[in-house]
Amino acid sequence: MKQIAALGLLSMLAFTTTAQTSDPALEAKARKIHERAFTVDTHEDTPENLVNPSFDLTIDHDPKVAQVDLPKMQRGGLDAAFWAVYMGQGPRTAAGHEAAKQKALAIFESIRSAVRKHPEQLALATTPDEALRIGKTGKHAIFIGIENGYPVGKDLSLLKTYYDLGARYMTLCHSSNNEICDSSTDPNGPEYQGLSPFGEQVVDEMNRLGMMVDISHTSDSTFYDVVRRSKVPVIASHSACKALSNVPRNLSDDMLRALAKNGGVIQMNLFSPYVKTESKSPERQAAEQSFFAKWNIKSFLNIYGLPEASQQQALAEFNTIREQFPVPLATVQDAVNQIDHAVKIAGIDHVGIGSDFDGGTELADLRDVGEFPNLTRELVRRGYSRKDIEKIWGGNLFRVMRAVEHGKSKAVNLKPSTL
Repeated sequence: MKQIAALGLLSMLAFTTTAQTSDPALEAKARKIHERAFTVDTHEDTPENLVNPSFDLTIDHDPKVAQVDLPKMQRGGLDAAFWAVYMGQGPRTAAGHEAAKQKALAIFESIRSAVRKHPEQLALATTPDEALRIGKTGKHAIFIGIENGYPVGKDLSLLKTYYDLGARYMTLCHSSNNEICDSSTDPNGPEYQGLSPFGEQVVDEMNRLGMMVDISHTSDSTFYDVVRRSKVPVIASHSACKALSNVPRNLSDDMLRALAKNGGVIQMNLFSPYVKTESKSPERQAAEQSFFAKWNIKSFLNIYGLPEASQQQALAEFNTIREQFPVPLATVQDAVNQIDHAVKIAGIDHVGIGSDFDGGTELADLRDVGEFPNLTRELVRRGYSRKDIEKIWGGNLFRVMRAVEHGKSKAVNLKPSTL
């Protein structure tokens, strides 16, 4: 699926990070599989950079500046990505919802503008078939997802507005509860015990439109409400397994089984604390507890629920704690442990990749999308077949997208009185 010109880069760069300890036959097999697979990453926060007028996608940035840019996408053999219209949770007022809508529209435009600016390398996609056609031309396909239903406010009609702008999934919430549902990390706890009545209408309307419902960030009760409510498969666009890192954002084994029964897919998040339980020193734990008490929050994610004026200060303080009391990063092996577990519980047809790059993700040996071949190499080393790796890298997600698109006709008459 890649341009021939990219293969040399993959050979020379992406597969050399562990060459001193690698098996040449395994390297060659992994390289061939990665070059053939149509690779899809369902969650990148790259628009956070795109809204900066001075950001240049053509520069191979240091990963601390940007983990996604055109050179890295080419080097990593990334065929398609969902760029997230991310929105932190703000005031749940008419003014707050209007401001969120306007910010969302600006982020949509930043994505579309970036694609227009680089027509030789990028093209917008809204369906798997479009993405595959784009891939055959050597371009990278850009999908759009919304992270947090906050910019919907209480206006159901905005879902179609965002769908028409290209959004093909929406994460129902982020770090705090909103009008749609309970979050897994709201410091005040659950508000609805799952979906709100309005949230039920949102799921129905997303089904009707053909927009995937994303349950990453939602509470467990919201998750179960969604899989019961949705008439089509749902996704977790960037989550991992609680069995290996017991954080609220991850899915339990029971949730993995329910997701598989629903026909959905968990796109594995590569954020180190979600991949592997962190080993924090007593000093780090004490510093974090003082920080949380100062800001009256319960976890790092709650920073994004603070007033916008406070977020940058809180993030800077938390980054200082990270630098003073570092925690070893998880590795590609740890990430594939997550994949192994999800495959064991949910099945090979229900696992994909949703990195969360440009949103805090970093592994010791997977710092940006340019190093994605390292993940394929480890899958090959553990005995995954070419067919199974192609499922993980995009086949499973595309199956869900097609099911959601096909299900539109069946969802048209869902609760018409409430839509």
